[in-house]
Amino acid sequence: STYDQWYETPLGNFVDRVERACALELLAPSPGMKVLDAGCGTGNFSLTLAKLGCKVTGVDTSIKMLEVARDKAKIRGIQAEFTLMDVAVLDYPEDTFDAVVSMAAFEFFDDRQRAIDELFRVLKPGGSLLIGTINKKSDWGELYSEIAAKQDSVFRHARFVTENEMRALVPKEPEAFKECLFIHPGAKAEEICEEAEKAGYERGRGGFMCFLWKK
Repeated sequence: STYDQWYETPLGNFVDRVERACALELLAPSPGMKVLDAGCGTGNFSLTLAKLGCKVTGVDTSIKMLEVARDKAKIRGIQAEFTLMDVAVLDYPEDTFDAVVSMAAFEFFDDRQRAIDELFRVLKPGGSLLIGTINKKSDWGELYSEIAAKQDSVFRHARFVTENEMRALVPKEPEAFKECLFIHPGAKAEEICEEAEKAGYERGRGGFMCFLWKK
């Protein structure tokens, strides 16, 4: 998919690594952990977690993306389950998962409050809910908003959130919050490196935010 092709470009690859590292630092997954990946798309983060020994179930409303995710798992010999399901009406009993994650999918959920409530419902007491999402108030947020305005964009249904809007969806404070993606979206190939990411950190808002709540 076009989505996956972008991740193969130098900038896309760097963005993926930075976002993934940020999320993993907060989540600290352990082998055997039962994880739901809500809005898993083509399965990138699901497969990362499965490789770390987690028992992962990815759900999404796009049959096409799920097919890509299943193919990837098969080719790489990774065990993960991918199921067609709406995040707003999860077909799982309460207290099912040790952790629930959602990476770069929250922008596409129609009813955010309903989605958050469902993610908490299927989470076991003491479990972690991790949400990683584009920061509306950042250079990346502005760029994605411009892209979203175009008719044929993957992001045309996306609605980006600010840090405060995200915090307002959950009555309690997150256990942890971290920003990343300080590198400028217009960075040239030779500028894409950890140093540029660190230099950007001194200057302003990260383009991607990770929140971790405990149930």
